[in-house]
Amino acid sequence: MIGQSRMMQALAVFCVVLVSAQSQSQAQAQAPAVSAGDWRAAVRQHAREHFRNPAWGYSHSERDYALARELAATDHVALDDDVLFAAAFLHDIAAFPPWGGDEPPDHSDLGADAVPALLTAAGFPVAKLGAVQAAIRTHMYYRKPAGPEAVYLHDADALDWLGAIGIARILGLVDPNGGDPDGPKAIGMIEANLHDVPPTVVSRAARALVGPRLREAEQYLQALRRETDSLHTL
Repeated sequence: MIGQSRMMQALAVFCVVLVSAQSQSQAQAQAPAVSAGDWRAAVRQHAREHFRNPAWGYSHSERDYALARELAATDHVALDDDVLFAAAFLHDIAAFPPWGGDEPPDHSDLGADAVPALLTAAGFPVAKLGAVQAAIRTHMYYRKPAGPEAVYLHDADALDWLGAIGIARILGLVDPNGGDPDGPKAIGMIEANLHDVPPTVVSRAARALVGPRLREAEQYLQALRRETDSLHTL
């Protein structure tokens, strides 16, 4: 059973790496072309250099951006892509030092307060800063977004906690040395997400994806149950 759990953890880490590579190519293919030296290049480079985490790092931001655009297109909703791009790539900035810490307030609020200085220095349109801050402030599933960019970032971020990618993100956090989270806690986090996140999804396009992603995740957990004595003894 111990061997199986280590294999599952190794597989999860591999999934994170694989999805990161795939999501990078997909996001780059969908993103509008940008000229060298403009604010988008600076923001992307900042995220690539500073946001390194298997669950909420650079590849997660890429997926959120690409999926938010896809969801809005499905719903035939026009977005301000400047706002969405900046918010998607910087929404978790306060999960990393020196922009955030381990204590409240919520990282969404800290991030919303931190981005104006960075974006202004990069040459981002000042008139759009408020919309970026609003989208970052409500990107978590337990917040209520208002405005199209906020809604679709919120829903893309919620969906990224579900399905195979949601499981891979959480298992990628497991400390192999028995730290926090360990295997049982990670499984509990996955189960909590599957219960808590779906009711908070707002847009029609995102709601259509909730069911398939839930089934995908539950199939994985069922297989894990069959192959171990208990999910909580990993």
